[in-house]
Order: sequence, then C-alpha cells, then structure tokens
Amino acid sequence: MRGNIFGGLIAGGMLAVLSLAVATLSVAQAPPQQPPPQPAPMAPGLPPTLVVDLMSAEGASALGARWRVSDVTIKEVPIIEGVITQNKMTYDIDPHAGGTDFDDSKWPVIEAKDLAARRSGGHVAFMWYRALLTIPAKIGEFDPSGAVAVFKVTVDDYAEIWVNGAIPGRSGYPRPATIQGHNMPNRVVLGTSVKAGDKFQIAVFGINGPISIAPANSVFVREAKLELFK
Repeated sequence: MRGNIFGGLIAGGMLAVLSLAVATLSVAQAPPQQPPPQPAPMAPGLPPTLVVDLMSAEGASALGARWRVSDVTIKEVPIIEGVITQNKMTYDIDPHAGGTDFDDSKWPVIEAKDLAARRSGGHVAFMWYRALLTIPAKIGEFDPSGAVAVFKVTVDDYAEIWVNGAIPGRSGYPRPATIQGHNMPNRVVLGTSVKAGDKFQIAVFGINGPISIAPANSVFVREAKLELFK
C-alpha cells in the first residue's frame, strides 16, 4: 500500500517535471509576437518654426521632391465570403500605390504647382500623388536636425496619407492620416527628431466626395507643406 503511494507520488512528480519542461520548451520555441501598431503622434498645436511649401518649385527642391500622379481605376472583383449582399460582384481600386516598393517610375512627373490642377473624371473618383521627401542638412539658414516634422496636406475633398508604406496610427485612436473631414487638412507627424538624410515616401490618396453624392467636380490639392517645429 505504502509502496503504491510512494510510487504514485514519484510518478506524479516526474509527470509534473516533464510537463513543466514541455511547457518551457513550448514557450522558448514560440515565435516572437509583433507589437501592435502604435497610436499616431499628434502634430504640435503651436505655430511651426519653419514651413516649406511643397507646391512651390523652391520648396519641393529643398526636400528633393518630385511629384508623380496617377488616375485610379475602379474595377469589379469577387465578393468576399461570409457576407450578406444582393450583389454578385464588388469593387476595388487599381493601382494600390501606398507601398514603398510600388514602382511609380512610369507615372508622369508634374511641377509642384500643378498639384493644384483639377484631375480625375469626377463623380466617384480618386487620385494618387507620390513623392519622396529627404530631410536636408539645411533649409536656407535653418537646421532641421532634432525637429518635429509634420506633413500637412489638404485635398479637395478628402485624403488618406501613406508614409513609408503604411497609414500611420492604430484603430480606436485619433488617426490624422485618414479622412479628417470635408476639405480639412491632414497633419501627419513624419518624425519627432529628424536628421539630415531621413527619407519619407509620401503617397496621398485623393478622394472626390461626398461619395454618396458623387459630385461632378474633380480632385485637386489645395495645400501641401512640411512644417518643422524646434
């Protein structure tokens, strides 16, 4: 009887040790989890130290920006599974040009001032605007090192902003890179302490609206600026 008790205790102890070892091994071999996207930093509310007009030849040149544009096609695609709909097809856009690896080399290059040109076919319409911004060592006499850099753009009528291949921010938090309102500016923080040589691939998705009205007007950029705060 006593032997059975001791035998059971020993067996139980060995099983517990084995279970712990397996658990430890499982934890050790578990793939690292990716951290969730962080809330987007908010742009400062104070007046900027310096404003660079990216719709001027001088301002665009200071950041090495060459603006490229493309119309957007709306195309039919199959509906997703597990939804209730009376439609047999749904819709997507082409191209998807937010990524850093997207090849826009065949898009026309426009002068900075021509961001203000009326584009698209109107109604339910979209446009892409892309440029690579590079922080220089000096902008005139201003040293941008350590500055907070904010990209400010107002698109008629709405915009979504991609920075280095992503729309900055996290669901459930304020997200300045998404639609802010009808003809309202997007102010997206590019960096909180920039330095010379920092590069920011900007892709602006311009949207005609309100979409439910599908107005007979066009998409254009009202302003595009880099705000620097020190």
